[in-house]
Amino acid sequence: MPATPHSETHFTAGETVRDVVIGMSDGLTVPFALAAGLTGAVAAAKVVVTAGLAEIAAGAIAMGLGGYLAARSDAEHYASERRREHEEVVEKPHAERAEVAAVFRHYGLGDEQIAPVLASFEKDPDAWVDFMMRFELGLERPDPERAARAALTIGGAYAAGGLVPLLPYFFAADARAALPWSVGATLTALLAFGFVKGRFTSGKPVRSALHTALVGGLAAAAAFAIARLVA
Repeated sequence: MPATPHSETHFTAGETVRDVVIGMSDGLTVPFALAAGLTGAVAAAKVVVTAGLAEIAAGAIAMGLGGYLAARSDAEHYASERRREHEEVVEKPHAERAEVAAVFRHYGLGDEQIAPVLASFEKDPDAWVDFMMRFELGLERPDPERAARAALTIGGAYAAGGLVPLLPYFFAADARAALPWSVGATLTALLAFGFVKGRFTSGKPVRSALHTALVGGLAAAAAFAIARLVA
């Protein structure tokens, strides 16, 4: 009787989801807080739109650049550590063999089982270094396209999220008339975004939705109150 094929459904788009979360969460919250704060100080919706679009452009560029630099830093760190491991494998093979043995002993293997693995690594230094990078340093080989993709994903998510609280201001002359619609649209988007984020990350979508909406709402309320006090 043929065995039933085993199909695993692990979620593997962690980096992309993290980039979307970073960009979208700030994109929804910061322009929302800015628009609400300006509404407490000015009456013209076009002023809010102008300032909001400027903030979205600047924020998307800054966030995208930050993601790019972070990914580049990770790649440079990996390359530096890999060079160091190559040097240690050549210059300190006894110490490196002891480190490999320690890793396998942690998983319950004995010296007799470890010996052929060490012999195999000595014949293939690149595989030895790959093993040390993963199991000694806990570093995964970075995707060479990661930096550009992170910049575009984070910046794009920020811009997309930032347009949500501004949309009502495009269709109203009075900023205060647009504010309730902006609040409703943004809170709905925060709840939806938080739900999806929780579904893919924590496994608690309802809790994540409420937490995301609460944080965004508090930020906007604080900005609005400060603007009204200063104005």
